[in-house]
Amino acid sequence: MNYHSQSLSYLTLGQQTTYTEFYDATLLQAVPRALNREQLDIIQIQPFTIGADIWTAYEISWLNPKGLPQVAIADVEIDHQSENLIESKSFKLYLNSFNQTPFADMATVERTIAQDLAQCAKGKVKVRLHSLDFFDQHPIHRLQGECIDQQDIQIQDYNFNPELLTNCTFDDRTEEWLVSHLLKSNCLITSQPDWGSLQIHYVGQRIDREKLLRYIVAFRQHNEFHEQCVERIFCDLMRFAKPDKLTVYARYTRRGGLDINPYRSNFEPIPVNLRLARQ
Repeated sequence: MNYHSQSLSYLTLGQQTTYTEFYDATLLQAVPRALNREQLDIIQIQPFTIGADIWTAYEISWLNPKGLPQVAIADVEIDHQSENLIESKSFKLYLNSFNQTPFADMATVERTIAQDLAQCAKGKVKVRLHSLDFFDQHPIHRLQGECIDQQDIQIQDYNFNPELLTNCTFDDRTEEWLVSHLLKSNCLITSQPDWGSLQIHYVGQRIDREKLLRYIVAFRQHNEFHEQCVERIFCDLMRFAKPDKLTVYARYTRRGGLDINPYRSNFEPIPVNLRLARQ
Protein backbone atom coordinates (compact mmCIF):
# COMPACT_ATOMS: atom_id res chain seq x y z
CA MET A 1 0.00 0.00 0.00
CA ASN A 2 1.48 3.37 -1.01
CA TYR A 3 1.44 6.65 0.89
CA HIS A 4 -1.70 7.97 -0.77
CA SER A 5 -3.72 4.80 -0.29
CA GLN A 6 -2.73 4.78 3.39
CA SER A 7 -3.93 8.38 3.66
CA LEU A 8 -7.24 7.36 2.07
CA SER A 9 -7.89 4.26 4.17
CA TYR A 10 -11.11 5.89 5.45
CA LEU A 11 -12.78 5.58 2.04
CA THR A 12 -15.50 2.99 1.41
CA LEU A 13 -13.82 2.33 -1.95
CA GLY A 14 -12.63 -1.27 -2.08
CA GLN A 15 -14.61 -2.26 1.01
CA GLN A 16 -17.82 -4.25 1.36
CA THR A 17 -20.68 -1.78 1.33
CA THR A 18 -24.24 -1.66 2.59
CA TYR A 19 -26.54 0.16 0.17
CA THR A 20 -29.21 2.54 1.40
CA GLU A 21 -32.20 3.74 -0.60
CA PHE A 22 -33.01 6.77 1.52
CA TYR A 23 -31.33 10.13 1.07
CA ASP A 24 -28.07 10.45 2.99
CA ALA A 25 -25.63 13.26 2.21
CA THR A 26 -23.06 11.82 4.61
CA LEU A 27 -22.30 9.06 2.10
CA LEU A 28 -20.23 11.50 0.01
CA GLN A 29 -16.50 11.23 0.65
CA ALA A 30 -13.80 13.75 -0.21
CA VAL A 31 -10.24 13.21 -1.41
CA PRO A 32 -7.95 16.21 -0.77
CA ARG A 33 -6.46 17.47 -4.02
CA ALA A 34 -3.36 18.44 -2.04
CA LEU A 35 -2.37 14.76 -1.72
CA ASN A 36 -1.36 14.55 -5.36
CA ARG A 37 -0.55 18.21 -5.91
CA GLU A 38 2.06 18.08 -3.15
CA GLN A 39 3.88 15.39 -5.10
CA LEU A 40 3.63 17.52 -8.27
CA ASP A 41 4.75 20.63 -6.32
CA ILE A 42 1.69 22.62 -7.38
CA ILE A 43 -0.16 23.11 -4.10
CA GLN A 44 0.22 26.88 -4.00
CA ILE A 45 0.18 27.68 -7.73
CA GLN A 46 -1.19 25.39 -10.41
CA PRO A 47 0.03 25.65 -14.03
CA PHE A 48 -3.59 25.36 -15.20
CA THR A 49 -5.89 28.31 -14.54
CA ILE A 50 -9.08 26.83 -15.97
CA GLY A 51 -10.53 23.44 -15.22
CA ALA A 52 -13.21 21.19 -13.85
CA ASP A 53 -13.96 17.57 -13.17
CA ILE A 54 -16.85 16.98 -15.57
CA TRP A 55 -19.09 14.10 -14.54
CA THR A 56 -22.06 12.46 -16.24
CA ALA A 57 -24.37 10.64 -13.83
CA TYR A 58 -26.64 8.20 -15.63
CA GLU A 59 -28.32 6.49 -12.67
CA ILE A 60 -30.42 9.06 -10.83
CA SER A 61 -33.88 8.20 -9.56
CA TRP A 62 -36.23 9.46 -6.84
CA LEU A 63 -39.94 9.44 -6.00
CA ASN A 64 -42.35 12.24 -6.80
CA PRO A 65 -44.83 13.35 -4.07
CA LYS A 66 -47.24 10.61 -5.19
CA GLY A 67 -44.58 7.91 -4.94
CA LEU A 68 -44.02 7.48 -8.69
CA PRO A 69 -40.33 6.89 -9.54
CA GLN A 70 -38.61 9.58 -11.62
CA VAL A 71 -35.34 9.31 -13.57
CA ALA A 72 -32.82 11.79 -14.93
CA ILE A 73 -29.25 12.17 -16.18
CA ALA A 74 -26.99 14.81 -14.68
CA ASP A 75 -24.12 16.98 -15.91
CA VAL A 76 -21.85 17.88 -13.00
CA GLU A 77 -18.87 20.25 -12.94
CA ILE A 78 -16.63 20.38 -9.88
CA ASP A 79 -14.21 23.30 -10.04
CA HIS A 80 -10.53 22.37 -10.14
CA GLN A 81 -9.84 24.90 -7.39
CA SER A 82 -12.12 23.10 -4.93
CA GLU A 83 -10.29 21.76 -1.91
CA ASN A 84 -11.38 18.18 -2.59
CA LEU A 85 -12.31 15.90 -5.43
CA ILE A 86 -15.28 13.57 -4.96
CA GLU A 87 -14.55 9.87 -4.59
CA SER A 88 -16.59 8.10 -7.24
CA LYS A 89 -17.92 5.10 -5.29
CA SER A 90 -19.18 7.41 -2.57
CA PHE A 91 -20.89 9.51 -5.26
CA LYS A 92 -22.63 6.38 -6.58
CA LEU A 93 -23.77 5.36 -3.08
CA TYR A 94 -24.99 8.91 -2.45
CA LEU A 95 -27.04 8.97 -5.66
CA ASN A 96 -28.50 5.55 -4.85
CA SER A 97 -29.76 6.98 -1.56
CA PHE A 98 -32.28 9.06 -3.53
CA ASN A 99 -34.04 5.96 -4.88
CA GLN A 100 -36.84 5.65 -2.32
CA THR A 101 -36.90 9.29 -1.20
CA PRO A 102 -39.75 11.64 -2.22
CA PHE A 103 -38.82 15.06 -3.64
CA ALA A 104 -41.14 17.85 -4.76
CA ASP A 105 -39.69 18.08 -8.27
CA MET A 106 -36.54 17.73 -10.40
CA ALA A 107 -35.36 21.23 -9.49
CA THR A 108 -35.31 20.28 -5.81
CA VAL A 109 -33.21 17.20 -6.54
CA GLU A 110 -30.83 19.31 -8.64
CA ARG A 111 -30.38 21.89 -5.86
CA THR A 112 -29.87 19.18 -3.26
CA ILE A 113 -27.13 17.44 -5.24
CA ALA A 114 -25.39 20.74 -5.99
CA GLN A 115 -25.42 21.82 -2.34
CA ASP A 116 -24.17 18.47 -1.06
CA LEU A 117 -21.37 18.21 -3.62
CA ALA A 118 -20.25 21.78 -2.95
CA GLN A 119 -20.08 21.09 0.77
CA CYS A 120 -18.06 17.91 0.25
CA ALA A 121 -15.73 19.39 -2.39
CA LYS A 122 -15.44 22.71 -0.57
CA GLY A 123 -15.63 24.63 -3.82
CA LYS A 124 -17.82 25.65 -6.72
CA VAL A 125 -20.10 23.02 -8.25
CA LYS A 126 -22.59 23.12 -11.13
CA VAL A 127 -25.31 20.50 -11.51
CA ARG A 128 -27.83 20.24 -14.35
CA LEU A 129 -30.43 17.47 -14.39
CA HIS A 130 -31.86 16.49 -17.76
CA SER A 131 -34.72 14.32 -18.92
CA LEU A 132 -33.91 11.30 -21.06
CA ASP A 133 -35.51 13.09 -24.03
CA PHE A 134 -32.83 15.77 -23.75
CA PHE A 135 -30.05 13.19 -24.12
CA ASP A 136 -31.81 11.47 -27.03
CA GLN A 137 -31.12 14.60 -29.07
CA HIS A 138 -27.34 14.38 -28.61
CA PRO A 139 -25.30 12.18 -30.97
CA ILE A 140 -22.08 10.33 -30.19
CA HIS A 141 -19.16 12.77 -30.59
CA ARG A 142 -15.48 12.49 -31.45
CA LEU A 143 -12.72 14.44 -29.80
CA GLN A 144 -11.27 17.07 -32.11
CA GLY A 145 -7.77 16.29 -33.29
CA GLU A 146 -5.53 13.81 -35.05
CA CYS A 147 -5.30 10.36 -33.49
CA ILE A 148 -1.70 9.31 -32.77
CA ASP A 149 -2.43 5.66 -31.90
CA GLN A 150 -1.58 3.93 -35.20
CA GLN A 151 2.19 4.41 -35.01
CA ASP A 152 4.37 1.40 -35.85
CA ILE A 153 6.35 1.27 -32.62
CA GLN A 154 7.42 -1.49 -30.25
CA ILE A 155 6.78 -1.17 -26.52
CA GLN A 156 8.08 -3.61 -23.91
CA ASP A 157 8.19 -1.53 -20.73
CA TYR A 158 4.90 -0.38 -19.20
CA ASN A 159 6.27 1.26 -16.04
CA PHE A 160 5.26 4.88 -15.76
CA ASN A 161 8.19 7.15 -16.57
CA PRO A 162 7.81 10.90 -17.26
CA GLU A 163 11.36 10.92 -18.64
CA LEU A 164 9.90 9.38 -21.80
CA LEU A 165 9.10 12.99 -22.70
CA THR A 166 12.76 14.08 -22.57
CA ASN A 167 13.72 16.05 -25.71
CA CYS A 168 10.17 15.62 -27.01
CA THR A 169 9.94 18.77 -29.14
CA PHE A 170 11.16 19.91 -32.55
CA ASP A 171 12.29 23.43 -33.49
CA ASP A 172 9.23 24.36 -35.56
CA ARG A 173 6.21 25.86 -33.81
CA THR A 174 2.61 24.82 -34.29
CA GLU A 175 -0.87 24.64 -32.86
CA GLU A 176 -2.50 21.24 -32.94
CA TRP A 177 -5.00 18.91 -31.33
CA LEU A 178 -3.74 15.39 -30.66
CA VAL A 179 -5.94 12.49 -29.54
CA SER A 180 -5.22 9.06 -28.09
CA HIS A 181 -7.67 6.36 -27.08
CA LEU A 182 -4.93 4.29 -25.43
CA LEU A 183 -4.99 5.97 -22.04
CA LYS A 184 -5.43 3.37 -19.32
CA SER A 185 -4.69 3.88 -15.67
CA ASN A 186 -5.76 2.02 -12.54
CA CYS A 187 -7.76 3.03 -9.50
CA LEU A 188 -5.48 4.19 -6.71
CA ILE A 189 -7.23 2.02 -4.12
CA THR A 190 -8.63 -1.03 -5.91
CA SER A 191 -6.33 -1.20 -8.97
CA GLN A 192 -9.39 -1.67 -11.20
CA PRO A 193 -8.66 -0.49 -14.76
CA ASP A 194 -9.82 2.95 -15.89
CA TRP A 195 -10.12 3.39 -19.65
CA GLY A 196 -10.04 6.80 -21.30
CA SER A 197 -9.58 8.93 -24.38
CA LEU A 198 -7.14 11.83 -24.17
CA GLN A 199 -7.11 15.13 -26.05
CA ILE A 200 -4.13 17.49 -25.97
CA HIS A 201 -4.42 20.96 -27.50
CA TYR A 202 -1.27 23.05 -27.43
CA VAL A 203 0.52 26.01 -28.98
CA GLY A 204 4.31 25.84 -29.02
CA GLN A 205 7.17 23.76 -30.32
CA ARG A 206 5.91 20.69 -32.17
CA ILE A 207 5.70 17.62 -29.93
CA ASP A 208 7.23 14.31 -30.99
CA ARG A 209 4.21 12.03 -31.41
CA GLU A 210 6.11 8.80 -30.82
CA LYS A 211 7.44 10.00 -27.48
CA LEU A 212 4.03 11.33 -26.53
CA LEU A 213 2.37 7.99 -27.31
CA ARG A 214 4.98 6.05 -25.35
CA TYR A 215 4.36 8.37 -22.40
CA ILE A 216 0.59 7.88 -22.59
CA VAL A 217 0.92 4.09 -22.78
CA ALA A 218 3.20 4.22 -19.72
CA PHE A 219 0.12 4.99 -17.60
CA ARG A 220 -1.11 1.47 -18.32
CA GLN A 221 -0.05 0.10 -14.92
CA HIS A 222 -0.06 3.42 -13.07
CA ASN A 223 -2.35 3.80 -10.05
CA GLU A 224 -4.00 7.20 -9.64
CA PHE A 225 -7.45 8.72 -9.74
CA HIS A 226 -8.65 10.17 -13.06
CA GLU A 227 -8.25 13.76 -11.94
CA GLN A 228 -4.74 13.13 -10.68
CA CYS A 229 -3.64 11.52 -13.95
CA VAL A 230 -4.76 14.51 -16.00
CA GLU A 231 -2.99 16.96 -13.72
CA ARG A 232 0.16 14.84 -13.92
CA ILE A 233 0.00 14.80 -17.73
CA PHE A 234 -0.45 18.57 -17.77
CA CYS A 235 2.52 19.14 -15.46
CA ASP A 236 4.78 16.72 -17.36
CA LEU A 237 3.99 18.35 -20.70
CA MET A 238 4.65 21.80 -19.27
CA ARG A 239 7.96 20.55 -17.87
CA PHE A 240 9.27 18.77 -20.95
CA ALA A 241 7.49 20.38 -23.94
CA LYS A 242 7.09 23.87 -22.43
CA PRO A 243 4.15 24.92 -24.66
CA ASP A 244 2.91 28.50 -24.57
CA LYS A 245 -0.66 27.24 -24.27
CA LEU A 246 -1.92 23.86 -23.16
CA THR A 247 -5.15 21.98 -22.59
CA VAL A 248 -5.36 18.38 -21.37
CA TYR A 249 -8.78 16.72 -21.45
CA ALA A 250 -9.57 13.07 -20.67
CA ARG A 251 -12.89 11.34 -21.04
CA TYR A 252 -13.06 8.06 -19.15
CA THR A 253 -15.54 5.24 -19.66
CA ARG A 254 -18.27 5.04 -17.07
CA ARG A 255 -18.26 2.83 -13.99
CA GLY A 256 -21.22 2.46 -11.66
CA GLY A 257 -23.32 4.78 -13.80
CA LEU A 258 -20.73 7.59 -13.65
CA ASP A 259 -18.10 8.85 -16.04
CA ILE A 260 -15.40 11.29 -14.94
CA ASN A 261 -13.85 13.67 -17.47
CA PRO A 262 -11.14 15.96 -16.03
CA TYR A 263 -10.32 19.11 -17.98
CA ARG A 264 -7.33 21.37 -17.31
CA SER A 265 -6.20 24.36 -19.40
CA ASN A 266 -4.26 27.59 -19.18
CA PHE A 267 -6.05 29.37 -22.00
CA GLU A 268 -9.47 28.09 -23.10
CA PRO A 269 -12.86 27.64 -21.42
CA ILE A 270 -14.43 24.44 -20.15
CA PRO A 271 -16.26 22.67 -23.01
CA VAL A 272 -19.85 21.56 -23.13
CA ASN A 273 -20.23 18.01 -21.83
CA LEU A 274 -20.45 15.42 -24.61
CA ARG A 275 -20.40 11.66 -25.03
CA LEU A 276 -17.89 9.50 -26.87
CA ALA A 277 -18.43 6.05 -28.39
CA ARG A 278 -17.11 4.25 -25.30
CA GLN A 279 -19.28 6.30 -22.96
